[in-house]
Amino acid sequence: MPTLTLHAPTALERGFAAIRNEQDVPVGFPADVLAAAETARPAPIERRDARDLGLVAIDPPGATDLDQAYAGERRGDGYRVYYAIADVGAFLEPGGPIDLEARRRGVTLYSPDLRTPLHPPIISEDRASLLPNSDKPALLWTIDLDGDGLPIGVRLERAEVRIREAITYREAQARIDAGVADESLALLPEIGRLREAREADRGGISLSLPSQEVVSHDGSYALAYDEARPIEGWNAQLSLLTGIVAGTTMHDAGVGILRTLPPTSRQDLGTLRRQADALGVAWPEGLDYPDFIRTVEPTTPHRAAFLLKAARAFRGAGYDGFDVEGGIERPEQPEHGAIASIYAHVTAPLRRLVDRFGNEVLLALHADTRPPSWALEALEELPSLMGRAASRTSALERAMVDYLEAKVLEPHVGETFDGFVVDLDERRGRAVVQLGEPAVVANVAPEGRALAERVRLRLDAVDPTGRTVTFTPQT
Repeated sequence: MPTLTLHAPTALERGFAAIRNEQDVPVGFPADVLAAAETARPAPIERRDARDLGLVAIDPPGATDLDQAYAGERRGDGYRVYYAIADVGAFLEPGGPIDLEARRRGVTLYSPDLRTPLHPPIISEDRASLLPNSDKPALLWTIDLDGDGLPIGVRLERAEVRIREAITYREAQARIDAGVADESLALLPEIGRLREAREADRGGISLSLPSQEVVSHDGSYALAYDEARPIEGWNAQLSLLTGIVAGTTMHDAGVGILRTLPPTSRQDLGTLRRQADALGVAWPEGLDYPDFIRTVEPTTPHRAAFLLKAARAFRGAGYDGFDVEGGIERPEQPEHGAIASIYAHVTAPLRRLVDRFGNEVLLALHADTRPPSWALEALEELPSLMGRAASRTSALERAMVDYLEAKVLEPHVGETFDGFVVDLDERRGRAVVQLGEPAVVANVAPEGRALAERVRLRLDAVDPTGRTVTFTPQT
């Protein structure tokens, strides 16, 4: 795979900076926000002492903004899951400089060479982050599961925790595979598989899609298709479990904010079945969509093309805030269609604005009190704030990948590459071709193309500044 070795200062990194400037990505924090962060400390409130739980944070290599940590134990025929969430709200004054700046940003933004955090680093990567070997304020979920992995008891409380260690997905997977994981970590696959089975029972869907990512390593950047390990799926089930119990609690209480997604329509399912037939992906009669899609892995061009189509069958994800007592009704469609459950985002407050507000509502509900007025007042505004943040995130990611595609391909004008058609977009007049190596997605004219068709493309032109590449199909 072509890579670029960088030496600071580099033209490539100047290009990344130009994209951030073009897309109005914040540079640093205003002085008043930094001053507030320097003096921010958790208020001296009552917290459960949970420093003995043996919590472990499992994250990508190099992560310092650690939102979650896990511990598990057997409880009779079932399990007890402890899930600690960073208590970023303990460091913010509602309506203060840090809070207002976070509302403007919405999410942490990621570039190949830089992370643009939601909160000042002294908070998000130090004081509020669940880093190991120091006492931290946290929101502690205690979720009891029965032997089938279904929740039978839930509690949320403010706590003081001490993370035993922070490990990477690779290290966690290696310990599990070698049989040297401690009891808590060794339970994660067991709990994760049970939750995957319950997801299947609900009709929930987790698609196994390869996606482009920019990889930075030892001073070089490359494009690659990511590969997930089983541990990532099991760990994701903990977050999903927490989001489901959180969303259900808020919905039942008539106050909160949900992550919603309309279910796939009958028309879309009919189209998907026809596309499966066209691509030669066998969809047995009588097998419903959720059960079928779990059997499809992106192991061939035909299957990868079908999975891309399946992912696009779910459209319209958003947030819905409600407060029945305050006159804002619950959403008519409260579920997340892909998860097949009521669901809320509450497990990443260091990196996502909405989670902090949902957590404050939940803390009040678990304490049998009315949520604070500042959290209730934000429920109507949060969906639009998060929508703008999502649009900015998507545009930034696409621009960075397009730019790096052009830079990676720049020395290879005139060469030919093999790929296959993963999408036909007649409305935009393009066929989308996924190259095998480098990890580039190219657009060509759709005429005469078919899904999963193998094609050979000649690279005719590259414009890094305009972030475009031009290919011509070869016969």
